[in-house]
Amino acid sequence: MERFRVTDEDGGVRIDKYLTSVCEGLSRSYLQKLLKSGQVLVGGQGVKASYAVQEGDLIELEVPEAVEPEILAEPMDLDVLYEDEDIILINKPKGMVVHPAAGHYTHTLVNGLLDHCRGQLSGINGVMRPGIVHRIDMDTTGVIIACKNDLAHSCLAEQLKEHSITRRYQAIVHGVLKEDEGTVDAPIGRHPVERKKMSLNYNNGREAVTHYKVLRRFRQYTHVECRLETGRTHQIRVHMASIHHPLLGDAVYGPARCPIPGLQGQTLHAGVLGIRHPRTGAYMEFTAPLPDYFAKLLRTLPE
Repeated sequence: MERFRVTDEDGGVRIDKYLTSVCEGLSRSYLQKLLKSGQVLVGGQGVKASYAVQEGDLIELEVPEAVEPEILAEPMDLDVLYEDEDIILINKPKGMVVHPAAGHYTHTLVNGLLDHCRGQLSGINGVMRPGIVHRIDMDTTGVIIACKNDLAHSCLAEQLKEHSITRRYQAIVHGVLKEDEGTVDAPIGRHPVERKKMSLNYNNGREAVTHYKVLRRFRQYTHVECRLETGRTHQIRVHMASIHHPLLGDAVYGPARCPIPGLQGQTLHAGVLGIRHPRTGAYMEFTAPLPDYFAKLLRTLPE
């Protein structure tokens, strides 16, 4: 049970807005649900979300313990690039979520892996993300690796930490890049206002480095390869947008209206992943072919 005493400066504010300001990590919509279910009391009485708090009000808030849902195995036609007793590499299609989260508890890659691997996945990241050592966005395609045991998971996590994993992506960006290659070295952190977005953040961001080179120029777009030194959330999308070349189809960091009819999400493909095998130590590199939609764009965009 959490308790808050309203001060003079907060008097007259809606209680849902007040609680959002004092309860770190709880969204306003979630707090409204708690108010509706009677888990927020003012002076021992339940109130509506529209209640205006008054100086001296004692607010009592009961936040239920989070219960992780059971994640079920689902038969899926996974495109397996490589598999052994320690690791499995999948060519992830566009539109597939990697691991369960709010709103996506089924049809994720994890659901498919649980069925394919019969539960033999590392447990380091908990029941929601078994086997998952890194992730790629829902609309990004290409190579992703999962670990079948904790030994493999720890080894791959260390390689990620020391930036020794090879990760090369292909993307189509807005505009025509003048230079043939370049580097964006700028820290990335949570956007200060839009919390679902990332942004360049020189005060609180984490180191992020992306190397890019031009593969082909079109009339209005450029086909590029991006090599990651680090692996921050939305790194390529944020970095390319920061130099005024957002990814084609990226409505979050680029134009809200996509110029290509029917295109779903950003044109980004994880084409190459190279690792040291967690058991043998041998370097192994895996490649996923460009998805059909991407290859078609390269054939049809005007030069």
